[in-house]
Amino acid sequence: MFKRILIANRGEIALRVIRACRSLGVSPVCVYSLADKNGPWIEQADESVCIGPPASKDSYLRIERLIAAAEITGADAIHPGYGFLSENAHFAEVCRDCNITFIGPSPEAMSQLGDKVNCKRLARQTGTPVFPGTEGGIEDIDEAVKVAKEIGFPVIVKAAAGGGGRGMRVARDEAELRDGVGKAQQEALAAFGNGTVYVEKYLENARHFEVQTLGDNHGNAVHLYERDCSSQRRHQKLVEEAPSPGVDPKKRDKVCESAASLIQKAKYCGAATVEFLMDKHQDFYMLEVNTRVQVEHPVTEMITGVDIVQTQIRVAAGEKLPFAQKDIRVNGHAIEVRINAEDPDRGFMPQAGLIEQFAAPGGPGVRLDSHARAGYRIPSNYDSMIGKLIVHGHDRDAAIVRMRQALKEFQIGPMRTTIPLHQRIMERPEFTSAKFDIHWVERWLKGEAKA
Repeated sequence: MFKRILIANRGEIALRVIRACRSLGVSPVCVYSLADKNGPWIEQADESVCIGPPASKDSYLRIERLIAAAEITGADAIHPGYGFLSENAHFAEVCRDCNITFIGPSPEAMSQLGDKVNCKRLARQTGTPVFPGTEGGIEDIDEAVKVAKEIGFPVIVKAAAGGGGRGMRVARDEAELRDGVGKAQQEALAAFGNGTVYVEKYLENARHFEVQTLGDNHGNAVHLYERDCSSQRRHQKLVEEAPSPGVDPKKRDKVCESAASLIQKAKYCGAATVEFLMDKHQDFYMLEVNTRVQVEHPVTEMITGVDIVQTQIRVAAGEKLPFAQKDIRVNGHAIEVRINAEDPDRGFMPQAGLIEQFAAPGGPGVRLDSHARAGYRIPSNYDSMIGKLIVHGHDRDAAIVRMRQALKEFQIGPMRTTIPLHQRIMERPEFTSAKFDIHWVERWLKGEAKA
């Protein structure tokens, strides 16, 4: 086991990794930018190092500063969290070259699965269902048009690297496709430094279904079943839950097993999420693989009892997975909502500033992962998420009731947050009946705006 882990991140995920380190008897070290010099997570670390100005490009994205911080503090491993450099294969390679363990997959596995074109090729070999579309990146627009006509419009143009909705264009006819390819290439190049895009079939009314997996360096891989992330806005998830409601158990097992096979085939070590879209017939199509711990990993921890972050650290240290697939059981239902410092009534405008009031919810089956507290000033330099509220119940209805109460108890001010929006989501018939797709929130909010 490692002696000291440097956490190359901030906020709630930094606190989450600190807790996993403590449970293993490992010393945690934090880094911070000048904007985060008073971050509450810094108090919980054994040592902390300032790595630069507020802008991410001058601090959390500076590989040489992170490596220097690890060397100065004597850290023998780095945990990247999520976001920032967590899916940067070059960072993982630099860590390896400096004899510092990167707590995540090897650069080779990350590159193979992180590139969506390469990942689809590997998925086909393992029987993981994928969308019909171009075999690789688009080099000839006429060939892309030919494929689109064969599989039928609408299609979607997607960036081979990255995610978050950038480098994506939906095309409903040939003209939109020809126009969308160039725009998607430019956007992908600007966002990810890689302008490669590809075309695949677009599902109009799909649900978002993702499988949590874990692998080790001894050839083992398991899945921890799935999460449903269909409640989203502009490709950004708002609510996640597990298990996915209303899915046929046999189809669920089949797709979860295929995800674990994909991870095993890639010789992957650590936590990974294989994301799918599910159509109205409950047929699945792989979207991508996220080669890091997900924001919504607590949902899976609540229903399986598996500490995903602690397991990440264990397998990175060379241990075998401490469980086999037969040991994984699902217990009850869990729901997570992302608490963002945003004003939903003003286009989800970020709300930086001083938190004066912070009253956290509690009670059985309630978990809050947050770095925020009264007296903490939310900086304007980073993502607006200030916490994740997770509840567990014996079934979905019980979890919804528990979430409603937890949201009612949760008080943050004076800035606006997404708490009122989540209160409304928990009452919406589309959500309570689980008769939804990935566009349901946008349709609802758009309808209200028109009214």
